[in-house]
Amino acid sequence: MKIVKIPLSDLHPAERNVRIHSEKQIREFIRSLDKFDQIRPIVVDENNTILCGNGLYAALVAKGETEAECIVKKNLSENDKKKLMLADNKIYSLGVDDLSVFEDFLSELGDDLDIPGYDLDLLETLTADMDDVDEMLSGYGVISSETKEQISETSKKYEEDGNAYAETAEEIKAAPPPAKTDEPEKVELQRRFITCPKCGERIWL
Repeated sequence: MKIVKIPLSDLHPAERNVRIHSEKQIREFIRSLDKFDQIRPIVVDENNTILCGNGLYAALVAKGETEAECIVKKNLSENDKKKLMLADNKIYSLGVDDLSVFEDFLSELGDDLDIPGYDLDLLETLTADMDDVDEMLSGYGVISSETKEQISETSKKYEEDGNAYAETAEEIKAAPPPAKTDEPEKVELQRRFITCPKCGERIWL
């Protein structure tokens, strides 16, 4: 397997890439390049079209590099190029972390947790001992003196507003219900009529 250096200006990103590279991933790529330099080659075809390593290419360009280490795969059919792009992404994603080894590594690294791809705050939380965790948890739910004062002032204002409203409010008394009787309620009937426009006679309804 021969690795050659090719100017970035001669490389062509894939027109259709099965992997979407987020801004965060590119930033982490750059962190890795700063710390370790390029650790794997970009794979291109005979036309310098990138088959594997589009994210790495984007990071190298963003970092201001001028060339990249590459492997040139020649004589691949168009189908095989697509298969290689799919396989490169899928096979990598099939791996899983061995958490016990992961924890061992973090423990052995101690305070040196500047690891590209990982959030420093998360790693520090994972490696915190029980005393540190207890101290962090003890801070939850604690109200500062400033917050207590604001709560007290707000409560006092609500109480004053309530008292002032009570002093000016007018009491509305509900009307007493009608007295109950055994006699059925009388309904007054109204007789209505209309006048015929032709003869003037009343027509009762």
